[in-house]
Amino acid sequence: MAFLSRQKNAIGLDIGSSSVKVLELEQTKSGTYRLLHFGMTRLPPEAIVDGAVMNTAAVVDAIRELLNREKIKSRDVVASVAGHSVIIKRINLPVMTPEELDESIQWEAEQYIPFDVNDVNIDVQILDATGDEAGQMEVLLVAARKELVNEYVSIIHEAGLQSSVVDVDAFAVANAFELNYKQPLGTIALINVGASTTNIIVLREGTTAFTRDISMGGRQVTEEIQRTLNISFEEAESMKVGRDDRDASAVVPEEVERVIRGVGDSIATEIHRSLDFYLSTATGDGLSRIYLSGGGALTPGLGSALSRVTGTPIETIDPFRNIEIDERSFNPRFLQDAASQAAVVVGLALRRPGDR
Repeated sequence: MAFLSRQKNAIGLDIGSSSVKVLELEQTKSGTYRLLHFGMTRLPPEAIVDGAVMNTAAVVDAIRELLNREKIKSRDVVASVAGHSVIIKRINLPVMTPEELDESIQWEAEQYIPFDVNDVNIDVQILDATGDEAGQMEVLLVAARKELVNEYVSIIHEAGLQSSVVDVDAFAVANAFELNYKQPLGTIALINVGASTTNIIVLREGTTAFTRDISMGGRQVTEEIQRTLNISFEEAESMKVGRDDRDASAVVPEEVERVIRGVGDSIATEIHRSLDFYLSTATGDGLSRIYLSGGGALTPGLGSALSRVTGTPIETIDPFRNIEIDERSFNPRFLQDAASQAAVVVGLALRRPGDR
């Protein structure tokens, strides 16, 4: 998660299930970061379903609209993928050099990846090069289906951009957290609740110890409200986040509160199961804190439900916390409202062309 490299800027591009976000940072001579551009726009409800792009034209148009609106000139893009087509594992291999690892990882990875290795892009990072007494070193293995990666790269090129780096949502969130928060001792969890996917990242002593994506998110709440009240997706979304500007005094029906509470409890329970799985196999203390991000984190009651089922304090990530912001160029209220949704795109914008 090293990102302090004084190279030319790249645009962070977060193509989510419900919206597209672009963000550009500039690194100052002192090593801090300054916000240059940030914008977001919603996608039609069915443009991306379960990570698969169903309406390419809508996504490409959204990207082009953002670039024009925000007057972004850079063409280099860092994007990311997530979901069941992405596998992240910590594995143990015999101690070897990085060059030897690069040569052998294709066949070493076969036993850890539930896909044909010829169908995936593989990357690897050595976590402990010295190895243990048994001559084993710890390695972080990342594999993503080529079909998924190629789909996103194709969209980027169609929008007139150049794909510099394809990252993983989980690592982007961890990078945004690392920039903005002092690395805590012990074990914490970062939970990024998107529209249809939730990224779970456990950091132990500042190092990624566990990641998992679950196919649940804020869209489930919206769809359940839509089904219960037989209303449009847009009306249901307004009721979910409580921001129906047409009638600020509108009373949220009791059945909507029940739906929000029920789905929020389901998401919290699934997150808890994943965290329990990690904690049952890990040594040391339990979680000291959970940090929430993502548009779905705004779902009323989700944070309290998660705190209740895990018995862990909850805090919402502010990805702009340590970023210099010119309030003459950016509306503070907009950044405050958008902060929970910006963790992935901030983490992507920290990367640079040529990064591994």
